[in-house]
Parts: sequence; structure tokens; C-alpha cells
Amino acid sequence: MRLLAAVLGLLLLCGQIAQAQVRSYDQMIAAGELKVAVYQDFAPYSFKQDATPRGVDVELAQALAKALGVRLTLIWMPAGEKLDDDLRDYIWRGSPLHHHQLADLMLRAPYDHDYAQRRNDQGELENGQVVMFGPYQNEQWQVAYDRRRLDSVASVAVFERHPIGVEVDSVPSFYLTSVFNGMLAGKTHHYPGVPQAFAAMKAGKVDAVMAMRGEVDWQVHEAHDPQLALAENAYPNMGKQRWEIGMAVHESNRQLAYAVEEALEGLIRDGSLQAIYSHYGLRYEVPEMYQ
Repeated sequence: MRLLAAVLGLLLLCGQIAQAQVRSYDQMIAAGELKVAVYQDFAPYSFKQDATPRGVDVELAQALAKALGVRLTLIWMPAGEKLDDDLRDYIWRGSPLHHHQLADLMLRAPYDHDYAQRRNDQGELENGQVVMFGPYQNEQWQVAYDRRRLDSVASVAVFERHPIGVEVDSVPSFYLTSVFNGMLAGKTHHYPGVPQAFAAMKAGKVDAVMAMRGEVDWQVHEAHDPQLALAENAYPNMGKQRWEIGMAVHESNRQLAYAVEEALEGLIRDGSLQAIYSHYGLRYEVPEMYQ
């Protein structure tokens, strides 16, 4: 019992230490550094190529740091089981199990009122320590297909006859294996990630792939194959099919959020952000806030 108490005490102390590392805007400016958390191995948004950081979120972070007049330090995040875990570990508390600094800013957080207002069983906000703001991307689900084996995708019902690849445990996986009473499940093939699903399509193992639009755009761009096409079908009974991606800071750091939001608007208005997306072959839609 004493050992257990000591371990629990140490974990609590680690959490308090991490909490104390949340920097104010003035401290960040004085240090001349902006620490930005991005997801690791998540092309086309944030990844390394020959040890060089690349991706839409990496270039956006670089542009934001430049606008604020500070240098950029990237903090690479492995994706947690839930987004709540990532917000906790990298924005407001830290993790006693992982040795990393807290970030000043986290990219690729949802800009979603319902998510931000979720409450636990005690009626408390589940992410009350976090401010989510600054929508910078519209995202949606997308199907790409190989015209050598599939003429068109008028409806997802075509995948009752044609095999389609998806990432395991993803929304497309759950959707395609359950819609229409599961009649597409037999032709839904699962892969560790979107690149592997596209590799399977290239090898003729599946005729199409379903994933987030940005990931699909990137894979099509990198393939340089004119026979790969983008479907324009709808997704019956899927629920939310489009959403906005934004940023997150600690709730005590709203001054940083205001400064970043101002810089972001400038990048959207002058076309810089669209140019970043185009660089990776991605389509870009201006979020509703800036239209």
C-alpha cells in the first residue's frame, strides 16, 4: 500500500509539474519560440521526408511562427486512442509516461461546438482546460477509384460488387461494414493505413479507397496516375460528413489564440494557406468564418 501511495503521489507530482510548464503569451514571446504540436507520420499534414519535416501543418506552423516573429519548435505527437488524450498530454497536463514538453499550440483540433461543450457525468466540461479556435481547413470523406476496373461511383452501393480499401478502425471502415444492413462488408478490405490501401489499389487488390479527402488528394497527387479518379457520390446514413479543423491552446492562453487567429486570417486572405495546400496537391476551401 505504501508503494502504491508513493507511485500515485509521484504521478500526481508529475502532472503538477507538467501543468506548471504552460507558458503565457508574454513568456513565449520573451523566449522567442513557438512550440507547436503536430501529429507524427500523418502525411500530407505532418511527416518527415529524409529527416526533413514536411506537410501542410508543418508549413502552416512555420508561417504562424514567422508572423509572430518567433522561431518554431515542432513537437511530434503520436496519435492517442482519443483526441481527449492528445489535448490532455500536449496542451494542459502533460503525461508522466512520456517525456515531452507541453506545446503552446496544437494543430488539427476539431472546430466543433458540440465537441467543445461535451460534459462528463459530473456536468463538467470534458475539455474545459482547452480553447479550440481558428478553423483553417474543411475536411470530408472521399472515395478514389481506379477507372481501369470501375467506370464510376454513382453510389456506394457499387461496392457490393467491387472491393474497396479502408483504414482499419476508421469511420469509413465502420460505415462500409454496417450501411445497407452490412451488404458491403464482404467487399470492404482493411489495411493498417491509407498508404497501404492505395498500394493495394495499385496492385489490383481493391478497386477503390475511402478515407479523408486530404489523405486521398495526397495519395492521388503522389501516384501521378491519370486513371485514378475522385468520386462525387453521397454517403447515405453516415451522419456527419463534413467538418472543420482548427487549433487548440490552454484555456489560460487566450492571448496566444487571439494572436494566432489574426495571423491565420492574414494567411487565408492573402492566399498563402491555399498555396500551401496546393503544394501538396490538396483542394482547399476557405472555412465559413472567413468567407
